[in-house]
Amino acid sequence: MALRQFGGAAAIAALIALATPAYAVTEVQWWHAMTGANNDVVVKLANDFNASQSDYKVVPTYKGGYADVMNAGIAAFRAGNAPAIMQVFEVGTATMMAATGAVKPVYKLMAETGEKFDPQAYLPTITGYYSTSKGEMLSFPFNSSSTVMWINLDALKKANIAEIPKTWPQVFEDAKKLKAAGYTTCGFSNAWATWVNLEQLSAWHNVPLATKANGLDGFDTKLVFNGPVQVRHLQNLIDLQKDKTYDYSGRTNTGEGRFTSGECPIFLTSSGFFGNVQKQAKFNWTNAPMPYYPDVKDAPQNSIIGGASLWVMGGKSPEVYKGVAKFLAFLSDTDRQVEVHKASGYLPITKAAYAKAKAEGYYKDHPYLETPLLELTNKPPTENSRGLRLGNMVQLRDVWSEEIEQALAGKKTAQQALDAAVERGNVMLRQFEKTAVH
Repeated sequence: MALRQFGGAAAIAALIALATPAYAVTEVQWWHAMTGANNDVVVKLANDFNASQSDYKVVPTYKGGYADVMNAGIAAFRAGNAPAIMQVFEVGTATMMAATGAVKPVYKLMAETGEKFDPQAYLPTITGYYSTSKGEMLSFPFNSSSTVMWINLDALKKANIAEIPKTWPQVFEDAKKLKAAGYTTCGFSNAWATWVNLEQLSAWHNVPLATKANGLDGFDTKLVFNGPVQVRHLQNLIDLQKDKTYDYSGRTNTGEGRFTSGECPIFLTSSGFFGNVQKQAKFNWTNAPMPYYPDVKDAPQNSIIGGASLWVMGGKSPEVYKGVAKFLAFLSDTDRQVEVHKASGYLPITKAAYAKAKAEGYYKDHPYLETPLLELTNKPPTENSRGLRLGNMVQLRDVWSEEIEQALAGKKTAQQALDAAVERGNVMLRQFEKTAVH
């Protein structure tokens, strides 16, 4: 009898459970492009947020490189199954801005959900890139970086180089010494071919990449990076490529391992490479600001940010948006920003986090983490160095890279290659303008 009573009670309990909706946790899908040490940072942030409350669960999913994430996200939006949050690299900003209806601007999201949000709390050199001309934040800065020059200190010592080079002529000279000291396949190199050798190079030397403040002041911008500074730089690379004093490492960051393996002792890439350098390099290393041409007036100017921001996708439920807003507020916490900065090498996105890391004396022992911040704030930004906002940037970079590769292979002069890159790129910008401007 007792057993039957128990069975009956269990059955009733089961029926009640079916009739009562289970307490549902709202899932927030987050697509990203982080690998290696930076993927660990993403996973930890999601886990920490999920552990901090019980209403929402952020689910991070790796979707390939930056361009892959953006393409997958836009396709998913069209199919009606986009993630709530999408990590988009900085040069995808114009494309995302033009995708009417596909995105929910961050400033609107935070206002609608009532989450604490002060746009003035963030570093203006970062937020300016992701805001309207009125200062309204469209996407949330997440992993911001700049280009730095990574240095193998043991290699410099071996080649009897006493000081880290500051100018491009010094880099070229030192790379020849490094080759003579045994680094025969690569004196120096870089990742992100166009970011380093066109986009950052132009900003750092205060020369325009494109008109209309590099597109920040309007989609009717024209490319103009076939000027004397950019042509001279590419011609230098062409000349040095012949005997591997410089050796090309590809369009994206797939060649970064050439630095950590010890093959290329001087390597320009993102400051966000820090996590991998720390884990993989078996030699003494540091980084330094990008080199500059000393005869160019006002150089160095200031660098522009790289990395990515988080875009909130359109068409989601109010409950999902509430979870996204809470997650963005969670990411903005000062201590959390300092922790992410120290773990990844990405910049602290708030003024308070930068001030705290500085006040702790952290940069005395870790100067390489402050290098990109010093570059970004080297001088107040000009029309040429506020950033860039060009449509179809993924495709543009491919075209520019094609032309640079033709030049490095000896098939075109630097001038011919950059003239063609500008001409082909301007055709693409006019196509983008037709579709983006309504």
